Amino acid sequence: MNKINVLEKFSRFSECWSPKVIAEMNDYQFKLARFKGEFTWHDHKDTDEVFFVIEGEMGIEFRDKTIHLSEGEMMVVPKGVEHKPFAENECKVMLVEPKGVVNTGESGGNLTAKNDVWV
Repeated sequence: MNKINVLEKFSRFSECWSPKVIAEMNDYQFKLARFKGEFTWHDHKDTDEVFFVIEGEMGIEFRDKTIHLSEGEMMVVPKGVEHKPFAENECKVMLVEPKGVVNTGESGGNLTAKNDVWV
């Protein structure tokens, strides 16, 4: 049982769209990621996904609308809902999702990050 300084953890990596695990609770992981630019359309068929903005602003495109999130705001994207995160400027985000979830879902591509990378 150790406390975790989220901002200090962000200082340990600079790449975007590559989530890093900082903690686990039961079968869930808390991940930090830097967002900048556009991600890929994807979904997670078996799980919801939490986006919590630590610093900056981001958006999540859905097929019928776009939701904007600012520092201190969060959103749960329900399982099976296709979405595409984006950030005009770099944004620091915490993700909460079950262990083993691939960041691009089944879409794949060059933005697919390695799983279980701890920082």
